[in-house]
Amino acid sequence: MEFYEVLAKRRSIRKYKSDPVEEDKINRILEAARIAPSAANRQPWHFLVIKDAAVKSRLREAYSPEWFHTAPVIVCVCGEPDKAWVRGDGKNYVDVDVAIGFEHLVLAAAAEGLGTCWIGAFQVRKLKEILGLPKGIEPIALTPLGYPDENPRPFSRKPVFAIVRQDRW
Repeated sequence: MEFYEVLAKRRSIRKYKSDPVEEDKINRILEAARIAPSAANRQPWHFLVIKDAAVKSRLREAYSPEWFHTAPVIVCVCGEPDKAWVRGDGKNYVDVDVAIGFEHLVLAAAAEGLGTCWIGAFQVRKLKEILGLPKGIEPIALTPLGYPDENPRPFSRKPVFAIVRQDRW
């Protein structure tokens, strides 16, 4: 699939088939995330691939919508703030870096014919406990990963002229 087609095809999917996701597809998707750029090449991210039924079931304690749990795979991306680049004014770039890596992951999933849905509205403490995250590792986002079982509605976006400025505001 051509790059711009992938961008246009990617949607938030909220209904998944139970079909398993092939390991080679998962590996290509993770490789896409791995090669994403990060500030000062610090790569302050970790990707947890969750397939175990017991762990997935416990995730309901951190994020409960039923549609989320229909996907055969769930991915949690975490950041390691102590490893991230920090700008001169003190801004830590961990969230920016993790978001870039995670976007590589969801775009690669779309290229593989898989659906995702970026989730940030989970219970952080509960998720850390369920996944056994060590101190210093922060969960940033979750996504289900699987074959879509829906045709998502068309999306609308602001026109380019509404979001782009030239030279100065």
